[in-house]
Amino acid sequence: MSAGDSLSMGGAGSPESAFFFDCEGNRLLGVLSVPPAPSSTGVLVVVGGPQYRAGSHRQFVDLARFLAARGIACMRFDARGMGDSEGAPPGFEAMDSDLRAAIDAFLAHCPAVSRVALWGLCDGASAICLYAARDPRVESVVLVNPWVRTDAGQARTQLRHYYGSRLLDAAFWRKLLSGGVDLGGSVRELLHMFRRLAGSGRADPVREGGNGFPDRMGRALARFRGRILLILSGDDLTAREFSDTFGSSPAWSSIVPRVARREMAGADHTFSARAYKEQVADVTASWIGGQ
Repeated sequence: MSAGDSLSMGGAGSPESAFFFDCEGNRLLGVLSVPPAPSSTGVLVVVGGPQYRAGSHRQFVDLARFLAARGIACMRFDARGMGDSEGAPPGFEAMDSDLRAAIDAFLAHCPAVSRVALWGLCDGASAICLYAARDPRVESVVLVNPWVRTDAGQARTQLRHYYGSRLLDAAFWRKLLSGGVDLGGSVRELLHMFRRLAGSGRADPVREGGNGFPDRMGRALARFRGRILLILSGDDLTAREFSDTFGSSPAWSSIVPRVARREMAGADHTFSARAYKEQVADVTASWIGGQ
């Protein structure tokens, strides 16, 4: 066990237990936070990327304990190859077995829970999009800054949201006129971005409705009939790229009317400021509890 699972933090009045469970012959570690009288819907935190169950700056530890203090059982776990779990990392596009095994373990260790809400950040959210419709036990999903990175999408997002905002920033122009900006380097970087956009635009799966993973995510989530909460950070290019994709891709168009959307203007990708981390937890608890 890591220190992240033994420290006492806010909301830690609820029992917490750690256990191993099987996933295709590999032992995976789960940590369960359970309130005295859990609601029938529990939250499973899906960890994405090269990360383990505690999350960046212990976000998932705090989230689980906050939810338990609000009467919602929460389980977080290490996917294969991460943290204290065995096996080879499957990648977010192939986490079905991990998610199914984790839900099995969650319901077995917390019999009061009969329905599951999947909560994921970045490519954890992307894995949820691909999986949710395949499991009838999943009745809602919380998608936080989902990952839909493509070369064309990244270039378009940087041009629109990074370079565009700089051109409107008076401080940037003052710095430029005073010689504080490497103009030649900035121009070369901008031209490189345009070349990336032009080169990838001919085969952009998001714009053309192809088989890139953002398109597969959209089609898979469109088959999910449960509730969807989308949380986006304002100070995050990953969130901006998803927002642009969400608003323009045919694969996502049918989902838009069904999504409850919350935006946090000053938050970064992982909500590193305590105020934003607490806001995410509160929004999640209120939305889950309102079902």
